[in-house]
Amino acid sequence: MENMRLIVTGTVGAGKTTFIRSISEIEVVDTDAIATDETALLKHKTTVAFDFGRLQFSPDMALHLYGTPGQSRFDFMWDILIRKAHAYILLVAAHRPRDFRQARKIMNFMNQRAQIPMIIGLTHTDSPDAWSEEDVFLALGYEDEHQLPPIVKVNPMQRDSVANAVIVLVHHLMQSCVA
Repeated sequence: MENMRLIVTGTVGAGKTTFIRSISEIEVVDTDAIATDETALLKHKTTVAFDFGRLQFSPDMALHLYGTPGQSRFDFMWDILIRKAHAYILLVAAHRPRDFRQARKIMNFMNQRAQIPMIIGLTHTDSPDAWSEEDVFLALGYEDEHQLPPIVKVNPMQRDSVANAVIVLVHHLMQSCVA
């Protein structure tokens, strides 16, 4: 049995915990605590260490999904989780441009510690304030269209949408292994 470790990262409120809860076949292990900082303006509880979920992908392979905290003060957990990961998805709330700088910071942090496949998952794309994929790419620092990672619109509350994002991530990982 092979276990593939995938990281779900992103800013506070991007949908990381919900993403894992939507797809996990086991009860999700979470480390939610009552938010006491500016995070409380977005939600009552927040992840302070990691979330963990599992999905049997095939008879011989299981996906272990780890969700990171969104706040930089917990970046030691980002470091621990990304170093043993096979791939990651960066969730970006497309309707909160004030979070794009933090999303870019998280992405740079992860890329400095591990050169592994990644995709971008855009959440909240149904909001009237949502930015386009092209504008989000620019906000994240991608100017060369030939260097863009795969991007997928994902609704963390819908299992099928999350499953599609996981398939895109695993497919991207497999392509990276062949190349």
